Order: sequence, then structure tokens, then C-alpha cells
Amino acid sequence: MPPFRFTHARFPDPALSKTEITSRLTTHRRDLLAAGKGWERPLREDGAPDRQGWLDLLDDIRLSLKDQRKIEGRAERISDRHAAATGLSHLRTDDMKKLEVLRHGVRLAAIKSEHHADELAAALHAGFPWMGPATEAVWHGMRRSVKTGYPGLRLPALLLDGPPGIGKSAWARALGDLIDAPTMVYEASVENASFGLVGSQRRWANANPGRLLNTILTTRVGNPVIVVDEVEKSGRASSTRGQTFSLTDAMLPLLEPISSARWSCPYFEVQFDMSHVIWVLTSNDFRRLPEPMISRCPPILLRELEIAECVAFACREGRRRGLGEASIDAVAETLNHHGPSTRLSLRTIMRMLDRAATLEDTGARIH
Repeated sequence: MPPFRFTHARFPDPALSKTEITSRLTTHRRDLLAAGKGWERPLREDGAPDRQGWLDLLDDIRLSLKDQRKIEGRAERISDRHAAATGLSHLRTDDMKKLEVLRHGVRLAAIKSEHHADELAAALHAGFPWMGPATEAVWHGMRRSVKTGYPGLRLPALLLDGPPGIGKSAWARALGDLIDAPTMVYEASVENASFGLVGSQRRWANANPGRLLNTILTTRVGNPVIVVDEVEKSGRASSTRGQTFSLTDAMLPLLEPISSARWSCPYFEVQFDMSHVIWVLTSNDFRRLPEPMISRCPPILLRELEIAECVAFACREGRRRGLGEASIDAVAETLNHHGPSTRLSLRTIMRMLDRAATLEDTGARIH
């Protein structure tokens, strides 16, 4: 698949730098002066024009100070006009270097066929059977993306709403692994303003592009899986001038296919095509979210984990970690003894498996 053009700006052509243009104009001026003096162009042994020999002769021609100034002025004007047309002329050199990785585009994770989508959905469901509604939404989205002929996988933004600890973020990470796309998790309850995710304006102190764009710049993948965990717990920050910076407000244009295709980064002040970013938002109570967010991401309602599902997950994860069958059986037996009113979570299971691994390691060292 050819690289995907991620930014709408045009990168400067090295051939149109001031230094390069000055060199070409200087050669042209010397060429005119040599022709006026009646110099004959040298030939190679085969009778063809000797270009390099001619350039060596031109080096002997000294330009006047007036010619030099005219050439430098014209080269600067041409270079400045070209730079202004790129849409990047306002950037500092270090910022240009950050964006240079995008010159030849980015990779997009893609689904080969509808059959491939079926296989990926089946694998995701096998690992998280209780997340069936979310997996079904992704499955339909993957098949639709293939049918539509997008250059890479494009999925509608997902809002997974359900009890804490059922593996919503783990499910999103598994999705990223299956489609070969990087995954970035943003904790909205900790970084509850917009700065950390989408960046801050470049004129501010400690300004930065934000983790969303940095993920793409680092991985060079244009459709990473971006998980915004506990999005309903996000807040808003206020500046001394009375400006507010809400995480959910900043995300709204990124969740719309049309506006996200020309999203303007507040730090670089350059437009990027974010329309392929895969958004997975998680919440414990979607009713706390603003209506515009809910309208863009209708919640997918998820349920509590059942004991049998917890046991099956513990066995799969324990074998993946290489735990012995005795340790896995002990964790499964402990889970089976939990009463029906006990709320289990994947975090609890992970801690139990960590404890089992520690005991195995300690026992191995003792023996």
C-alpha cells in the first residue's frame, strides 16, 4: 500500500533552498558572461559536450559585487515565496525537523479483505467474549472499511460503557495488536484537560504537540488506536484570561470524519488528516458526558464479568505467561469460590496471576 499523505502542508523542495538557487543563478550568470566572451564549450573524447569541464572553466569567472547582490536578492525572494507556499514557513528549525518524518507520508494499518475482518473479529471475541457488542461493532466497521475502499482501516469512534475492571482498555490494546497498529492510552481522570492529548498553542510556555500527534510522529502510523480511559471524568482547565480547555470539547472535531480530515494542530498550526485515527473511549457512566459527545459516539453498553468468563480468561492468560498447570488451577479454583454477589475484575485476576508467578519463581529458586 502506498504511503498515506498525512499533512496538507507541502514540504520544502531542497532544490529550492536559498543556497541551491544562488548556486544555479551564479552558474547561469557566468554562463552568459562566458558566451559574451566567445568561449567555446569543451568536448569529451567521444565528441559529446563536456558539462563538468565547462563548469570548471566557469569557476574562473569572477562576478562583480553588483551581480552577486542581485543574485542573492533574487534567490532570497524565490526561496521565500516557495517557503510561504508550503504552509510551514512559520515553524522553527527544530519543529520542521519533527515534521520531516512525514515528508513521504505515513503507513495505515489495513484489513486485506472481509474474510480477514472475520478472522480478526473472531480472534478478538475469543479473548474477550463478554465484550461481544464492542467486537461486533468493530467487525461491522472493518467489513465496511474494506467495502468502501478506504486507503487504510477506518472505524467509527467507539464509546464503551460498563463497570470498571471488565477489560475495556485491554480489549482496545488487543484490537491494536491484531490490526498491527500502535495503541496509546490517555487517562482522562488524570490528564483531564485538552493539552496533554491535542497539544497547546506554540506561544505558551512548555508548549507541545500533544500525545495524539506525537504518537503518529513516533510510529509513522496514521491510524493508531487512541484509548481515552474514563472519559466522563475529564474536566476543563481555565487560563488567567478566562479561556477554558475542555478535553471533550477538543475531541469533538476529531470524532467527525469531515472535520478530522483537516484538523489544525494548535502547536504546529498545520492541518493534519486525522480521519483514520481509531478512537476507543471508555466510561463507567456515559450519562455524565455532554450530549455532543454522546451523539457522535452512541454508547455500547457492556455488562459485568461472569465467573466462568473470569476462569477462562485466567487460564488463557496464565498459559500465555507460561505458568504451570498447578498454579493456573489454583487461581481458577479461587475464582470459582467467589460468591455470585462478588464483583470480579480483570485487574483482580492479573494480580492473582502475578502472585502465582512470584510464588513459582520463589519456589524454583528455593529448590
